[in-house]
Amino acid sequence: MEAKAHIHRALQLAERGLGHVSPNPMVGALIVTPAGDVVGEGWHEGPGTPHAEVMALAAAGDRARGATAVVTLEPCNHIGRTGPCTEALIASGITSLVAATPDPNPLVNGSGFDRLRAAGLDVQVGPGAEAAKHLNRAFERHVTAGLPWVTLKMASTLDGKTAATDGTSRWISGAEARSDVQRLRAWADAVIIGSGTALADDPSLTLRDPALTHALSPLRVLVDSSGRVPPRGRLFDTAAPTLIATTERTPDRRLREWEAAGSEVLVCDAAPNGRVSLAGLMSHLGKRDVQGVLLEGGSTIAWGAVAEGVIDEVVLYVAPKLLGGADAPSVLSGQGFAPIGQALQLDLTSAEPIGPDLKVVARVHRDHRGAR
Repeated sequence: MEAKAHIHRALQLAERGLGHVSPNPMVGALIVTPAGDVVGEGWHEGPGTPHAEVMALAAAGDRARGATAVVTLEPCNHIGRTGPCTEALIASGITSLVAATPDPNPLVNGSGFDRLRAAGLDVQVGPGAEAAKHLNRAFERHVTAGLPWVTLKMASTLDGKTAATDGTSRWISGAEARSDVQRLRAWADAVIIGSGTALADDPSLTLRDPALTHALSPLRVLVDSSGRVPPRGRLFDTAAPTLIATTERTPDRRLREWEAAGSEVLVCDAAPNGRVSLAGLMSHLGKRDVQGVLLEGGSTIAWGAVAEGVIDEVVLYVAPKLLGGADAPSVLSGQGFAPIGQALQLDLTSAEPIGPDLKVVARVHRDHRGAR
């Protein structure tokens, strides 16, 4: 059996859950006969719905007997909103399982494989592991640490500028990059911006790509430490819920205005600089089952996230343009790290053209400053 090819197909199926399975993982499954024929496919569609394995088994019917189940994640072996997938697989008569990766959830974490092996099934683990783990990186972070996976999204010119000296910034990146950002929003459970971005851009932070109409718009989180943003504009419409993270510096009058406009208000602890503690905010979001966070704010909140060590990944869209200007904004502000040996170390994971631009993805080197 071509395990890698079948895992690739199962990962494609798993991605169909983008934007509507959280707090569950994205999972895809196939049922493959000894002759190599795929007789059943499935993917998890959301909490309370059948798991991918059960969906694939239902499609296969009696043809599952003697076949192999190919899954992107270890089958569950406990009772949650649905029954254990291990028991459904055993009852179906399959004789083997190929899984990309174990389930990091402590409720599973190897017990599913153990149950299947105890029932006499041959279990192979590992094909496609890297891609499968990347797909559910936010799920893994949340179930193991109780915190969200935080992706910092930035767009700049080739010389690192995010806006011209007159403040104009639309559009630095091209249409293809902006469409890709829509997929990042679909992945995220929450999108965070700061008060400066809210005042300058009046963003909606919702999903506008027709191809993503099945996905839920993420929770919109406005970080406003002192009540600068009045309760009007697109953040305060009914297109998606809005949470405002602030501090005790905000006047009671503004707190009441935000709540009257329909927003949830969270008074957070302040960082030493008087701004909202982003580490504290991430802890709060983790407790409410937010697994993936997309940080879309400007250079001030971006630096705060870097300085507090809360980011896990950076996605940078680089436009082939030069703006210049000593006073033009760059991707990060703040005091910066010094000397250069104190810079936050990133591990480059990919760099690829996207339309006229370049998309660069890098992960924070967790042995360095900011390890969580």
